[in-house]
Amino acid sequence: MKVVTLTINPALDKSAKVTEMTPFDKLECNDITYHPGGGGINISRVLHRLGVESNCLFPYGGKTGEHLVDLLEAQHIEVFATPISIWTRENFAVFDIKTGLQFRFGMPTEAFIEEEMKEVEKLINDQISKNDILVISGSLPKGLPTGYYSKIIQNLSVKGVKVIVDTSGPVFNEVLKNELYLIKPNQKELARLAGKETQTKEEQEAFALKMVTDKIAEYVVVSLGKDGAFIAHKNGVDYVAAPIISVKSTIGAGDSMVAGLIYGTVKNKNPKEMLRWGVACGVSATLSEGSDLAHKENIDKVLKLV
Repeated sequence: MKVVTLTINPALDKSAKVTEMTPFDKLECNDITYHPGGGGINISRVLHRLGVESNCLFPYGGKTGEHLVDLLEAQHIEVFATPISIWTRENFAVFDIKTGLQFRFGMPTEAFIEEEMKEVEKLINDQISKNDILVISGSLPKGLPTGYYSKIIQNLSVKGVKVIVDTSGPVFNEVLKNELYLIKPNQKELARLAGKETQTKEEQEAFALKMVTDKIAEYVVVSLGKDGAFIAHKNGVDYVAAPIISVKSTIGAGDSMVAGLIYGTVKNKNPKEMLRWGVACGVSATLSEGSDLAHKENIDKVLKLV
């Protein structure tokens, strides 16, 4: 069983610290760091730290894209990237030392040219074999149709691939028209799917279980923020609470959680153990600064608390 991560909208993540965020002043930044970013890329990075190798697929462009590839190769991630004409986007995060608050700035992506994505689609088909795990994570850039992820999934239907999806909005709604292995909505997203603004605990459980029964996904993992998460599966619902910790950064916490869930899948863990690894990885990411994500030593520490 091979794990393949797909990041259609990757990013070069830049982080810095300032003494205090004040308006109009020229702020002196320090502790500048660069990290590869984007849902699937983050998942591959955490899986590598857990000793699970994955094929990391994504398009890249311009000097920012080249920098992204270099950073991943320096981390010994198995890169399968194809060049496109659009420069890879940048994200910027600033940590205010005085308040302990983090400010995150997401830069827009230029519109992708759908014709250029043919090479990405070929790459996916070449890399995916029967019974592999395909992880589709992150946003869909401008220029690609809402059903783009669905098209990719449908093209692989004959291969019996376990598809894990972590995205949001109309793109997520389209993806749910396929039979998936695992999805990870948060509470708000789950409520919207049910046609509601909010849900009680009982309503959340019932709707997540219905999605399993309706074969939308074999596993529905619902993130509960600081309270942890629950997983719905054919035998019921399991909860895992998150320990109380001091948060340094929330960047990539959701991606780290997905990596933990994949680790549990690859290691044939039961649903509750899968979720335990997922919550531990998600919490561990918040112990790192900027977009450094979950490290193995922190995951081991948090696992003892989960």
